[in-house]
Amino acid sequence: MSKRISVNAFDMTCVDHQSFGLWRHPRSRATEYNTLEYWTNLARLLEKGKFDALFLADVVGIYDIYRNSAAPAVRDGAQVPVNDPFMQVSAMAAVTEHLGFGVTSAVTYEQPYTLARKFATLDHLTRGRVGFNVVTSYLPSAAENQGLPRQIEHDQRYEIAEEFLDVCYKLWEGSWEDDAVVKDRESGVYADPTKVHPIRHTGEHFTVPGAGLTEPSPQRTPLIFQAGASSRGQAFAGRHAEAVFIGGTRPDLTRYMTDKIREQAQAQGRDPEDVKIYAMLSVVVADTDEEAAEKYRDYLQYVDLEASQAIIGGWSGVDLSQFPEDEALNYIKTDSIQSFLTPFTLQAKDKQWTREEIAKHCALGGMGAVVVGSPSTVADELERWVDEGGLDGINLAYHVSPGSFEDFVEYVVPELQARGRYRTEYEGSTLRESLYGAGQDRVKDTHPAAAYRGAFADACSVATASSR
Repeated sequence: MSKRISVNAFDMTCVDHQSFGLWRHPRSRATEYNTLEYWTNLARLLEKGKFDALFLADVVGIYDIYRNSAAPAVRDGAQVPVNDPFMQVSAMAAVTEHLGFGVTSAVTYEQPYTLARKFATLDHLTRGRVGFNVVTSYLPSAAENQGLPRQIEHDQRYEIAEEFLDVCYKLWEGSWEDDAVVKDRESGVYADPTKVHPIRHTGEHFTVPGAGLTEPSPQRTPLIFQAGASSRGQAFAGRHAEAVFIGGTRPDLTRYMTDKIREQAQAQGRDPEDVKIYAMLSVVVADTDEEAAEKYRDYLQYVDLEASQAIIGGWSGVDLSQFPEDEALNYIKTDSIQSFLTPFTLQAKDKQWTREEIAKHCALGGMGAVVVGSPSTVADELERWVDEGGLDGINLAYHVSPGSFEDFVEYVVPELQARGRYRTEYEGSTLRESLYGAGQDRVKDTHPAAAYRGAFADACSVATASSR
């Protein structure tokens, strides 16, 4: 039986996310990104289309590497201004029942004690529909504006993230026992203090002695997303990720990455299929291939190549303005997204990628491929990407929002459903159930978070010892 194709909508609390200049298109309503109505209407649409989740990207810096200036990004609204992605989730959850929400947070600049509370709170308010996209941040401007003299080295950021998640797992899984909350009105006991435990964490980067602030939420640990595809990122994903987001220019190159990630998971004692892997794609669809091609040509009239190169500067750590437009680029190792240039400079041996070609490729749909055609053509191509690429699904980027998502729901979803490749009903109520099936609310036993279930039950509690 063919694998179900899982789909997340890929968005960001900004005007221009992965298609630069398209906010000017008559179909685009992305300039309404700072209203609740924009997000609640989008959530209703995605749930109508049986999407697994809305995946919200985020950055905490400005793209200012290209031409040594933030002006190209600011001028086009390319991922700036950008709002906090946590804020709209509760409103979207209130108007939906099943849609999940993957929220990005850069752990390099957070504290695990307070961020664990934020995610647990959302898990309560969404009734278990939240995921945590763990990123380490790649923009030098983010480091500078957090008071650091320079960007923390790439692999060291992952070391910080390892300990960060370890602290969160202790708080989510082990601090409060399952039956700690009794809500006994007669005795006046809301929670049993003998079943609430300090975690006593002392590590290289964090010291967290106390008990968690939140009672157990529906999933306890939110679904763990991860979006790093470097060698260090793959190792991190193999250990922690339940869902991994990768880029890719072709299915065969994507398959190379998916195999590596699943090998890392297996090396950690996990089932390789427990890691759900998504590639970013965007879709231009209409009744016929010809009409879709015309729509695609229309979108191309709006692209902003300067904004595209500004974003590429942040992704790669490389200022493309230093190269002639027709010079073939070679791989450069930086402390930004080390995997970004790989598909263009190392893996794609059949083509020489120049600055201009990379800018054009990323201007409409970011670093992902663009699928153009009729519903049948698009469905064929999505099946090819999933089957040949070893994927579980896609993160669907938009060109115009919500128009690109509306088109996908209208044209592509029914075609995939008719082929038996797309759900017709949601399988459960939590985000983890959406990915793994009904009744699977908690992390699997092989996940590192599971090691902290009941880990502190025989240790001291807040009833017998200070949490300090």
